[in-house]
Amino acid sequence: MSQARRHLRPALFLVAVSARVATTGVAARRGLSAWPAPQEPGMEYQDAVRALNTLQTNAGYLEQVKRQRGDPQAQLEAMKLYLARSGLQVEDLDQLNIIHVTGTKGKGSTCAFTERILRSYGLKTGFFSSPHLVQVRERIRINGQPISPELFTKHFWPLYHRLEETKDSSSYVSMPAYFRFLTLMAFHVFLQEKVDLAVVEVGIGGAYDCTNIIRKPAVCGISSLGIDHTSILGDTVEEIAWQKGGIFKRGVPAFTVLQPDGPLAVLRDRAQQISCPLYLCPPLEALEEGGPPLTLGLEGEHQRSNAALALQLARCWLQQKHYRGIGELKVSRPSLLRQMPLAPVFQPTTHMRHGLRDTEWLGRTQVLRRGPLTWYLDGAHTASSMQACVRWFRQALHRRQRPSRGSEVFVLLFNSTGDRDPAALLKLLQPCQFDYAVFCPNLTEVSTVGNADQQNFMVTLDQVLLRCLAHQQHWSRLDEEQAGPEPGEPTSSLLAPHPPEPRSTSSLVFSCISHALLWISQGRDPVFHPPSPPQGLFAHPVAGSGAGVLREAAAIHVLVTGSLHLVGGVLKLLEPALSQ
Repeated sequence: MSQARRHLRPALFLVAVSARVATTGVAARRGLSAWPAPQEPGMEYQDAVRALNTLQTNAGYLEQVKRQRGDPQAQLEAMKLYLARSGLQVEDLDQLNIIHVTGTKGKGSTCAFTERILRSYGLKTGFFSSPHLVQVRERIRINGQPISPELFTKHFWPLYHRLEETKDSSSYVSMPAYFRFLTLMAFHVFLQEKVDLAVVEVGIGGAYDCTNIIRKPAVCGISSLGIDHTSILGDTVEEIAWQKGGIFKRGVPAFTVLQPDGPLAVLRDRAQQISCPLYLCPPLEALEEGGPPLTLGLEGEHQRSNAALALQLARCWLQQKHYRGIGELKVSRPSLLRQMPLAPVFQPTTHMRHGLRDTEWLGRTQVLRRGPLTWYLDGAHTASSMQACVRWFRQALHRRQRPSRGSEVFVLLFNSTGDRDPAALLKLLQPCQFDYAVFCPNLTEVSTVGNADQQNFMVTLDQVLLRCLAHQQHWSRLDEEQAGPEPGEPTSSLLAPHPPEPRSTSSLVFSCISHALLWISQGRDPVFHPPSPPQGLFAHPVAGSGAGVLREAAAIHVLVTGSLHLVGGVLKLLEPALSQ
């Protein structure tokens, strides 16, 4: 640890955490994870979240997944036992009329579009997604809104106590891990609150995912596929496609978007093996033809693919329930594309149009304009989603209104977690030519005590800081290697009045999100008013000189990306109402 820091010190600014403080912090986190679960129902929301967080210590679950990668049935059998212990049977889930969605890029946005479309028909919707950005209750929604702290608490304690009372001390995991517990809780909430349908986003993968306990979904969807979670899903996009196709069920219609030939063939074969009718979504342009263009509530060209999939999922669900007014077919005769039947080409209804227009999905291609600062928030964390993020960011800059006088400053705030390749993600961000690259962990504050929704017992403070230092190293190396634009890469004209030739980016590391935002905003964000900075926070020459540049800039553009958890931490600080 100390050797790595000494090696990097000349090139970075790090808010140092002494060995004593770090050790105390880690001990405190371990102490929290070891607290006995509260035993009295009716306790506060934060007490429920702390009890939930103790299940993170059971997350040898991911290691289990890796070991049992070839035996997804073992995962589902374990989930069936948890479901039974919770008081439900698999057959009970059939009542939920579930729309089950997986994918690598855009599955959450697809779910958000789908839920909003169906809600526009007057249906009572449930929506289960992950991860949460600010509060864990965001993962379980009724009619598009996170369940209230009171409703979360009401459903949490009976389920928690029932599982506690029925646990088997001889089993490998006596209580379900964090995500499994929330999946169980979502099913209970949706059944007890009597939703008309539930949109369920797969956690990781498909075949082995605990949501795949669903045996009779109404319809399934697979968004764009790419490389992610390779240690669990496989090293190739074809292996990943096989895992994602694990949500297919015999006789249940499924839809996917246009994919590369390899994964598309895998999905087609997977569906044919179990007699699952799989359809390829036509592009959104085909549905718009002959009518007014569709307006999407989510920015970015890549959202059009997600919207096209959502329209098919929603229409298929409505058709099964014999709803009228589900969109007049434009093409009456089925057609084939890439040896797959094409999904219906139809005229979107007014309800569908309003649903797409009114969709909100925080932290995905989201823009906050606050005085001289513009925050661009996107939780891209795979190569394909980062490419889409960069396109969206650059297009947004191209459309911006430039200040009549004064300079503009461009800042990257980045973090990456898990087994993802940060160097590959950072390389995709290089053409944006940021003035400053800032790295920090996904911690809103150095200490998360008292902030249960943001606690993570799976890593220590030292581990996440070392990872940030590695990110800075990758960035500095890429900066040095960039002698000029890559062949075929667009120039930096979108960032005018910046000079077209590449230049060095100053980089900084902070120990938490709050300190990073404090430096970036320099007190100029009208909403973000943190306490006074710790002494010496801006002592490093780069931080000191950069502070002056940021204070004098006419406009500051900040892209926050690399991790949804990072985006969530930023939103928590910039939008305090989300924590209420």
